Formats: sequence, C-alpha cells, structure tokens
Amino acid sequence: MKPLVLALQFMTRLPLPAIAADAHDFGRAIRWFPAAGLVVGGGIAGAAWLGLRHDPWAGALLALLAWAWLTGGLHLDGLGDIADAAGAAHGDRHRLSAVLADPHIGSFGVIAICLQLAAKLVLLRLALEDHSPWPLVLILMLARIGPLVWTLILPPLHEGMGTTFRAGAKVWVVAAWLAPLAAITVCVEPAMLLALPTIPLWAWWLRRRIGGISGDGHGAGIELAESAALAFWVFAG
Repeated sequence: MKPLVLALQFMTRLPLPAIAADAHDFGRAIRWFPAAGLVVGGGIAGAAWLGLRHDPWAGALLALLAWAWLTGGLHLDGLGDIADAAGAAHGDRHRLSAVLADPHIGSFGVIAICLQLAAKLVLLRLALEDHSPWPLVLILMLARIGPLVWTLILPPLHEGMGTTFRAGAKVWVVAAWLAPLAAITVCVEPAMLLALPTIPLWAWWLRRRIGGISGDGHGAGIELAESAALAFWVFAG
C-alpha cells in the first residue's frame, strides 16, 4: 500500500508516517490520486455538514476552509502559477518557463486564486441550500482522475515528479476509476458528469498555450475541474 500512502502524502496535509519508497512506488502513486480525493472529499463534506447545523453560509465557509487546509493550497498554487505564466508570457515559451520557475506570485496569479476561492464559496453556498454535502466526495474524486489523463496525453514540460508519474499512469487505471465513479454519480448527482469534458479541454489548452504538463498544470486543472463540477451540480442538477 506504499503508493496509496505516498498519494495521500503528496496530495494532502494529513499527518502520515514517513515510509521508505523508490521511484517505482512514486510512479504508481498517481494511480491513487482519486482515492486521495475520496479522503479529502470526506473531510470537506464533513465540515460542510457541521456548518449546515447553523446555516448554508457556515457550511460553505467551513467546507472551503477544510478544502484549503486538507490540500495545503497545493492546487491553488498551481492555478496561480499557470495564470501568471499565461498572462505574462505573451506566447514566449522561454519567458513562460521563467515565470513558472519563479516562486513569487504575480497579479494574474492573485486574481486567479481570489476568483477561484470566491467561486467555490458561492457555489458551495448554493449547493448546500438544497443538497446534502456528501456528493462533494464525488467531485473531489472526479477532478483527480484528471492527472491520470493529462499524464497520458501530454508531454512533460520538464523532468520531475511529472515524468516519474508517467510510469504509473495507464489507460486501464483511468477506466478502473472512471467506470464506477460515473455509475455512482449517475445515481446520485448525474449533472456532475457534465464536468468531465473539462479534463480533455484543459489538456487542449495546456498543449496550445503552455506546451505540456507540469505539477502546476495538474494543480490548476484539478481546481478548474472541481469548480466546473460544482457549477454543473448547482445549475444543472
């Protein structure tokens, strides 16, 4: 179960014990990203349920705080970096790489993160008005199927964890997660499945504007897929 523990360590802030692992274990960790979504989604839904005992706004705020804490803001950081790179590079791939490597955040990144947090807060509030919070688990799992797909179909921007994960991303793994998740979602909140095209659309945008996939691309894509699933749940459910 090393890959599962590594996936949880990589994708969450949960206090887990350090384990000895090699490159093979790290490569297979990506197969368990949707499971990490299950864990994070359970925490978010639980926080929303607690807040709902007061009112939907409290539920939305507690859910958003749990979302940020459990993920450590990892995916928001990726969204900010991609926004900075896309906004400042103006088509220059060398400048784009430099912006992505810069640890400082710029105005594009700040705007993107603020808009994302505001969108999630409002969408959570609207969702919790009429729905149980527990389908949030499905959103978190759905979004984390994205990295499996993006790793398969996009070239890596540079050497790193992204190239390590390529060894573990397989078509059968995508199918093994997507089939049961889609079946459950159809029975619970089918509108969420309308967000699935976000995954290939993000791959198309990354190839066109960025040139490939990186950790930042994965993080930004997860954030966007989550917001899309939330929006379809609220407005098409």
